[in-house]
Amino acid sequence: HHPRRWEHFSTIASSRKQLLNRVHSNFYQQQIAKMAGAPDSVALLLFFVFWYAGNMKYNEYNTAALGAVGGKTSGLTMTVATMQLGVCAIYALIMWAVKLNPAKLFGLQMPEKQNFPQVTTADLIKSIPLAFCAAGAHAATVFALGGDPLFGQIVKSAEPVVAAIVGTVFYNKAPSFYKVCCLPIIVGGVAFASLKKGDDGSYALKFDTTALVFGMIANSFAAFKGGENSKLMADKGVAKRYGGVGNQFAV
Repeated sequence: HHPRRWEHFSTIASSRKQLLNRVHSNFYQQQIAKMAGAPDSVALLLFFVFWYAGNMKYNEYNTAALGAVGGKTSGLTMTVATMQLGVCAIYALIMWAVKLNPAKLFGLQMPEKQNFPQVTTADLIKSIPLAFCAAGAHAATVFALGGDPLFGQIVKSAEPVVAAIVGTVFYNKAPSFYKVCCLPIIVGGVAFASLKKGDDGSYALKFDTTALVFGMIANSFAAFKGGENSKLMADKGVAKRYGGVGNQFAV
């Protein structure tokens, strides 16, 4: 008998329903947050620990793989490096198939969703310089570690110095004052680690030519990779279509 009254009651009911939905949504979000796992500070520390441990095991397996194919003079170092990237590609396909990235489990956090990237052909073309530098850095690193694993790592530790030079000269992105202050410490540490005590008690540089040359090539590729990555990700559209750093590395 009173249409306006019923319309008023309907509006109230609809508002209550929306309010309850919001409350439930907030409640579930809070519960998910509680289940997210360790705080980011703890996760960061764990990520560093697992990265360090994984890097050590990688050096062992890389040395064993190169030794199995005949060492640095066998001519199969590039094949080993390429096959390593092939394993990474298979991992990426599995990750996209299950739509989950389990990396955060190493930080005692819940895994993130990893959907297939929505990149266009134009995005992939823009990514070629970055991909080339990433592949070059990886391959040159394998060559360097094949020469001498210890000295190869020492040379690789000079990467921040090369990155500072490349960033300043080619990308107009000079390091901060505090970063510059750290560079002499890095150089000094690399030089000290390169010293080897001889039979007569004196110290001299221990180096392997293959590790030195390819280590510096790897450092150069890695430095350009950082610059190209910053330039590519500055395009917000490209960054959004990639959908995260996991997809970027996978592609």
